[in-house]
Amino acid sequence: MESSRAARRNHRARPSRRRRLPYLALATVAVVGATAAGTVYVKAHAHSGPVSSAAAPSASASGSGEATVEPVTQPTVDHDALLAKAMKSVTPAGDQKVSVAVLDVTSGESAAYGDAAFDTASIVKVDILAALLLQAQDAGRTLTAAEKSYATTMIQNSDNDSATALWNLIGTANGLDAANRTFGLTGTTGGAGPLWGLTQTTAADQLTLLQQVFGDDSKLSAASQSYIQGLMKEIEADQQWGVSAAADGSKWALKNGWLARSTTGLWDVNSIGRVTGTDGDEYLVAVLSNGSTTQAKGITLIEAAAKAGVAAFAKSADSSTSASATATD
Repeated sequence: MESSRAARRNHRARPSRRRRLPYLALATVAVVGATAAGTVYVKAHAHSGPVSSAAAPSASASGSGEATVEPVTQPTVDHDALLAKAMKSVTPAGDQKVSVAVLDVTSGESAAYGDAAFDTASIVKVDILAALLLQAQDAGRTLTAAEKSYATTMIQNSDNDSATALWNLIGTANGLDAANRTFGLTGTTGGAGPLWGLTQTTAADQLTLLQQVFGDDSKLSAASQSYIQGLMKEIEADQQWGVSAAADGSKWALKNGWLARSTTGLWDVNSIGRVTGTDGDEYLVAVLSNGSTTQAKGITLIEAAAKAGVAAFAKSADSSTSASATATD
């Protein structure tokens, strides 16, 4: 946009040879335009002297003269770098690994730390319900009483039998994968056979899923979104950990997952959801981890990661630049 502004010059007729060239005292102005590289500040400096039709690219300060243009680019905030810096305060121990993705709902900015795939454990239950609702929408029907009962216990209580029932209803991994293609998930693969908890996913993909559940541009209807959100706000008391650690009090909606792998004895511990931070902004947060020796240590790790992720965005929101216009005689 800056180049189009700089191209808009005020051309005037060439003065006759008998006329004296006017001398101008121009106002200092600031014109702001957004570019892919950041925000461009176009400054017009005051001049005293003859104005020529051969002047450099200019911005008009008044109807009586021209002002030269100096584009100054304000660098775009690198939120991935900010998140990586914030995550230095999170120290995994032993075999622990963690990945986090955050989206600031207010600004629309997002970032991810780590791109490895993790077992979903029970966070896949949000995906299963989203797939079921999408299939119901496509069929032009509402959920049955039995499906609603399964959905409630699956999300609020993390009931595994209910998850298995709905996993089978959506068509197991094939049904989940088909729904995820519609939702825009690119790094998630349904678990083999009945093993829905071993679905593989990334933090970035879980952020995409959360946007389907909470965002404006969703393949789910408003009614479907409201239904999932309502369940995620009513998690039973002993499961209200995870991304809620980054929330202002009880302003959260979440789903957690935890699974001790039989092959290693180490824990997968995950959490996804929406939180309102202490700065008043809303954030979508996905934290995935594995390699914890106990569930408690896994919870400590992902809560620290959730706090660091939200704090990185809250801090970056504090840095802003304003433009001003000052007139001179």
